[in-house]
Amino acid sequence: FAHHENPTKWDSSVAILRKWTQNSYRPVQYGQCWVFAGVACTVLRCLGMPTRLITNFNSAHDSDRNLSIDKYYDPAGKSLKIGQDSIWDYHVWNECWFVRRDLGGSYSGWQVVDATPQEPSQGIYQCGPASVVAVKHGDIKLMYDTAFVFTEVNADVNRWVVYGNGKKVRVYCDTASVGASISTKAVGSNHRVDVTNSYKYPEGSAEERSVYKKARGMLSALSTTPRPAETLNEAPTELAQNPGILGKFTLTEPPVFGQDVNLILSLSNLSTTHKSVKVHLNVSSMLYTRTAVREILQQETSIHLNSKEEGRIPFKIAYTHYGSSLTDDKKILVTALCEVEQGAKLLVEKAITLESPNIYIKAHPNAVMDKAVTVEISYANPLPEPVGECVLLVTLMSQEVKINLTDLAPRERASIHFEFTPRRKGAMQLQVDFSCNKFLHIKGFTIMNVVSG
Repeated sequence: FAHHENPTKWDSSVAILRKWTQNSYRPVQYGQCWVFAGVACTVLRCLGMPTRLITNFNSAHDSDRNLSIDKYYDPAGKSLKIGQDSIWDYHVWNECWFVRRDLGGSYSGWQVVDATPQEPSQGIYQCGPASVVAVKHGDIKLMYDTAFVFTEVNADVNRWVVYGNGKKVRVYCDTASVGASISTKAVGSNHRVDVTNSYKYPEGSAEERSVYKKARGMLSALSTTPRPAETLNEAPTELAQNPGILGKFTLTEPPVFGQDVNLILSLSNLSTTHKSVKVHLNVSSMLYTRTAVREILQQETSIHLNSKEEGRIPFKIAYTHYGSSLTDDKKILVTALCEVEQGAKLLVEKAITLESPNIYIKAHPNAVMDKAVTVEISYANPLPEPVGECVLLVTLMSQEVKINLTDLAPRERASIHFEFTPRRKGAMQLQVDFSCNKFLHIKGFTIMNVVSG
């Protein structure tokens, strides 16, 4: 591993393709979905195909092909590793534009091609080209993984509690969270363009629900017969009683890496009768694929709610608890399993991404060709403890410069200055990557316009 790169280090496909050719076309390691999609976009554009990157937030991975995602928890709210379904914080693929004479002219236009296939298709790992038009209209019977892409952007999510005797109780069905804010980059700028409506009708609308039901009705036409999640084993299943309460987590301030995370669990009694609610809180570190890695803490509390009353439970996740458990993704999963006296349950879940410290780059937006330019880079240690082995990687004009820095005290911010001389006019991007022995690859960039002297 010492000779390979962390996927978060890569800044562009250029360095990857150069390393590939310089190493006699041997594999370049390592990448994740945004890396593979970036390289595929470069290659496809070089081949003359109109191509763009798509980021699907809350992206579903349906392993049993039943168009839903089934997640399982124990009675204390801890996520269980049952089944292979998952919801990734985001997944990145490509769209290519071409005519679909094989499917029919109405399916021409943007087509999904995924360079990070997650399931075998026709015997090998591949995904696409799936027509975006077919996905929107729920035509999942079409070839080239249309059903899989449909689920990625529009699956329903079922959450189940599993008891010691194997009985599973569905406590929540979420029809709206998957496929949120499907995005691409604007042409000619770094602005985000929302393309969600290209993939599905507005969540909760009659059209969206109708398309989902249509797709469910086509399941029998697929080559692989789906197996309902309820049949994972022979234990009995049932739908949960309506608990008569609603709940949600809110952050009291933005969650910052190195600082305590403060949340409030709000519970609302929807009924006119008093309710006593027992709350099981569970916190785990996780990957961006929503895979739990390490349990951080468990806690139990209770709250009494009068008729139509809303109660608030403050909850703190201290840095001293989560600091040693995080992955490079800096993500935490918080789950509250709320049980009322009659046994009915409500599951509330929140995924938290801790914000990294900002890198500030100060440079004149207009530089002059062949004249020296001074740049100031400011970086910080967000932790309540010192960090060492600090390194800045500065990429400019296709060249990377490594700058070794002094150690940083707790919460310290420092800056450096350096000088360079641009040799060509036009837009120029300066990229900065800051790492140390406690965290890796904090990134920043700025665009400078180089003009003639």
